[in-house]
Amino acid sequence: MIRRWLWGPYSPLGFIVGALTVLADQGNKLWMLYVYDIGSKQPVAVTPFFDLILVWNKGISYGLFQQDGLIGRLVLVAFALSVSLALVVWLAHVTTALTAVSIGLIVGGAIGNAIDRAVHGAVADFYSFHAFGFQWYIFNIADVAIVAGVIGLLYDSLFGGHKKAGNPSKM
Repeated sequence: MIRRWLWGPYSPLGFIVGALTVLADQGNKLWMLYVYDIGSKQPVAVTPFFDLILVWNKGISYGLFQQDGLIGRLVLVAFALSVSLALVVWLAHVTTALTAVSIGLIVGGAIGNAIDRAVHGAVADFYSFHAFGFQWYIFNIADVAIVAGVIGLLYDSLFGGHKKAGNPSKM
């Protein structure tokens, strides 16, 4: 019975996408921090509207709820892992590949950022878009994956063509 709650037909796809997301995110962060050494070069203007910069985010999305200290960090890590577990349970019941990929992206991004919190005490963000005096939030690959996953879930829920119970055209 527990197996049915944690594993479904699209679970392998979601887990593969999640694992690749964590690998891409953590690989990029390790390269930016220890090979490229962004901390000693920042900011690096790549284009007139895109810079590489190192910012340590101790909060959640967009730097909200900044947490200093071990307890705050542990709460954020535990929250990310709890949400990931809930999404894995949902993944076992999904009926489309798009939903599985989207959940995999969200879980992979959440775990990638949770690893940063556990190891560094904050999430490493590197990418900064700006134009016409407007500065977008600084983000990383995990953040992009989470946003892409949410967009995929919204698209699938609005336009995915799910089976409609009691289709009036067939009554």
